[in-house]
Amino acid sequence: MHASFSIERSTATSRVTAIATLVLLVGLVAAPWWAGRANIRLLGEIYSFIALASLWNLLAGYTGLVSVGQQAYVGFGGYALFALAMFLGVHPLLAILLAGVLGALIAIPLAPLLFRLQGAYFAIGTWALAEVFRLGFAQLSVLGGGSGTSLTASVVTGIAANRDVREMLVYWTALALALAALAFIILLLRSRMGLALTALRDSEIASESLGIDIWRSKLFVYVAVAGLTSMTGAFIFLQKLRISPDAAFSVNDWTAYVIFIAVIGGIGTIEGPIVGTILFFLLRETLSDLGTTYLLILGAVAILVMLKAPKGLWGILAEKTGLSLVPTRRRVTFQDQ
Repeated sequence: MHASFSIERSTATSRVTAIATLVLLVGLVAAPWWAGRANIRLLGEIYSFIALASLWNLLAGYTGLVSVGQQAYVGFGGYALFALAMFLGVHPLLAILLAGVLGALIAIPLAPLLFRLQGAYFAIGTWALAEVFRLGFAQLSVLGGGSGTSLTASVVTGIAANRDVREMLVYWTALALALAALAFIILLLRSRMGLALTALRDSEIASESLGIDIWRSKLFVYVAVAGLTSMTGAFIFLQKLRISPDAAFSVNDWTAYVIFIAVIGGIGTIEGPIVGTILFFLLRETLSDLGTTYLLILGAVAILVMLKAPKGLWGILAEKTGLSLVPTRRRVTFQDQ
């Protein structure tokens, strides 16, 4: 008798998850026909935070780039959408895609400057960059200056003349953005670069000794995340219909909450940001009427999770059960013959 083996990535659990995800996706695509208008808007907001938290998690949890200034690209994407749609006549949904391209392009020269900083200095540098963006856009009187501006009625009706159709298109755009962000992350982590990113997070010195191009890997991830974050920001402010520097570059709304989601869900896992987003919105919808007490409860939850489950709720579950709904690593399975 001898043992044979096979190398595979999927598991029985992941295959069941894939089927369940397809069923859920069909239900979510059909949401405009079974969910109310308020629920459709809430789902769009949930998709936005899933995208933002997953992208931040890719930076911090897999690449080791802990940013506290991702609001820079959220706000940039929002302002890019307003400028493209209002002044160049670009269709708002196409402007979301173009905002992502512009966000990626502007990140290319900024990344080398930030990469000169390490650890906490990098985090502070990203926040300083976001403040520069905020102050800069506040000086643009053509976009409302410090008080901001609203999308014109012609731009809004340019999406679709009928309100119901317009809301469906905006909703499907949000769903597509979340799926695109998750698909990009999964495919990247399953590639050779994904393995390099994990090694890079664990030890830059060891990674470099193994021949990994640290600078190029960081640059690719940072630029890609900047582009996708800008697209998400463009969608967020398309849904809000109004933008201002303080709202667009809010560290609380677009970074603090995102970090909270990633921390309680599980940094360094694909499932963590999704679990964290669901828990965050459950807390928000249940406790938001409590005013400042709501923020205290969020802080208490974050502290409790960090003390009792440093790897996050999903991280501790995966560690104890070995459960992985979206496996990214290959494994060897032995079979006795």
